[in-house]
Amino acid sequence: MQNIRNIAIIAHVDHGKTTLVDKILHFTTQIKDEPEEGNLILDNIDLERERGITIVSKNVAVKYNGTKINVIDTPGHADFGGEVERVLKMADGVILLVDAFEGPMPQTRFVTQKALSLGLKPIVVVNKVDKENCRPDEVYEQVFDLFFSLDATEEQLDFPVLYGSSKLGWMSTDWKKPAEDFSPLLDAIIKYIPAPAVTEGTLQMQVTSLDYSSFVGRIAIGRVSRGTIKENQPVSLVKADGKIEKGRVKELHLFEGVGRKKVSEVSAGDICAVVGLDGFDIGDTIADFEKPEQMDVIHIDEPTMNMLFTINNSPFFGKEGKFVTSRHLFERLEKELEKNLALRVEPTNSADAWLVYGRGILHLSVLIETMRREGYELQVGQPQVIIKEVDGVKMEPVEVLVVDVPEVMSGKVIELVTQRKGEMLIMESKGAMQHLEFDIPARGIIGLRNRLMTLTAGEAVIAHRFKGYEPWKGTIPKRQNGVLVSLDTGTATPYSIDKLQDRGTFFIDPGADIYEGQILGEHIRDNDLPINVTKGKQLNNIRAAGSDDGLRIAPALKMSLEQFMEYIQGDEYIEVTPENIRLRKILLKESDRRVAAKKTGA
Repeated sequence: MQNIRNIAIIAHVDHGKTTLVDKILHFTTQIKDEPEEGNLILDNIDLERERGITIVSKNVAVKYNGTKINVIDTPGHADFGGEVERVLKMADGVILLVDAFEGPMPQTRFVTQKALSLGLKPIVVVNKVDKENCRPDEVYEQVFDLFFSLDATEEQLDFPVLYGSSKLGWMSTDWKKPAEDFSPLLDAIIKYIPAPAVTEGTLQMQVTSLDYSSFVGRIAIGRVSRGTIKENQPVSLVKADGKIEKGRVKELHLFEGVGRKKVSEVSAGDICAVVGLDGFDIGDTIADFEKPEQMDVIHIDEPTMNMLFTINNSPFFGKEGKFVTSRHLFERLEKELEKNLALRVEPTNSADAWLVYGRGILHLSVLIETMRREGYELQVGQPQVIIKEVDGVKMEPVEVLVVDVPEVMSGKVIELVTQRKGEMLIMESKGAMQHLEFDIPARGIIGLRNRLMTLTAGEAVIAHRFKGYEPWKGTIPKRQNGVLVSLDTGTATPYSIDKLQDRGTFFIDPGADIYEGQILGEHIRDNDLPINVTKGKQLNNIRAAGSDDGLRIAPALKMSLEQFMEYIQGDEYIEVTPENIRLRKILLKESDRRVAAKKTGA
């Protein structure tokens, strides 16, 4: 039993976590390095590779000096809190990986707090010490301060620290003396991370992760806490509400490298995949057939935001996607619920629309982007925060917002955040940068990133994490500017766009196919302006000097899906297809919008 170590890796986006795991795999199995630069084994979803973030946690296992090390890759962002909580339940220790220049970042704090509160033993790895202007000693101090502020125990504060470069393939206890390879890190894992604690008793294994195979259905993944589990063994499945279902284990798999191998028996302390059980959920306990005993149920963070998902009913419906019907959309959302724990889907009064609840803008945008790439067409509405009522008091989700900004711009940032009901907690200088922390309602964060980036000429570094529910903070001002809305269906002409440039900023390029009711840009005033950009130039035989000078059209403003989600208002939809992301009014005809505005008194 002493020959297993279960360890989770915590790191901020782009601090080198996935590279580190890849290099450990290469070092322990002596795989020859991948020929393609930057092609990481672990981030195997296209979206993860493009954004450099881990969305779905993955398990790998390596053998080193007779010890099996199960390495669990954790998502670094608070929006994937549902993943984080479960993953840490499988581990006995954590590696906190920090960049030698940036130090511990706000999102890392969220996962670290969870790990320390579960009593896990940390090892700190200061990565990228080969970079210029790195400051490993200061970063070490920052990590110590972070642990202290998160109420770490004496034992957790006495953490071992290693320095190195995942990219160059070495780790050492002294950053000025590079080592040959990764053995100092693996030795530290065996020395400092405790072997799994095993108690006597009958079988107990908590399902902490799911996998799905079209051949065998759902696969339960978790760590065996007590006893042993065998192939063909009859077991009890204890549900979260205490109900007990009987089942039989068909196959068992252990993790090996990046794959799995079939085994006949798994003993306590190891992480395995169980095939053959039906109807289980995350947090359920696989227990003894005769005397089942339940383990503590895992509590997943509640969703804080919802969005309306509906079929695409724009004039361009079905032109670009493979899956366009409400049946396709509903089946895809059902499938997502199999694995995506922090997600909830509820029906609405319409048969073609659903409310999808998630942890934040990033969590929901990753789902929409994944569906878009799979060939789905859909429309989504404005994100709404979830309001609760507790003892007659209206409560809303509040986030901690952290902004690092050049000192000269800090006044503007404070003014904008306080307009959105933000409350400043901390203000301190970090060199030429000002470090600001606020409590702000989740409503206030929607659309804030774009405004802050414009205000600070792209120099602000922004992060936020969920804090909890607090009493309603009052109304928050909406988007300042109106939009330019198309009056016609057709092709946008350079001539028309050129003539209308003084009315606002365009989101489309000349030559784009557009339809009536589509949002083409942002108006310079606070009202919506219907425009016609499909008109060509009237041709006649009279020429005037200078009138035929070349058109000078400003490039279109291109926004990402997340930026559009933060941009839209309640009477607008985002139309998402495999080829395009468009904005539109829910009511396409201007006459319909006028009637609706009169009814609401707007």
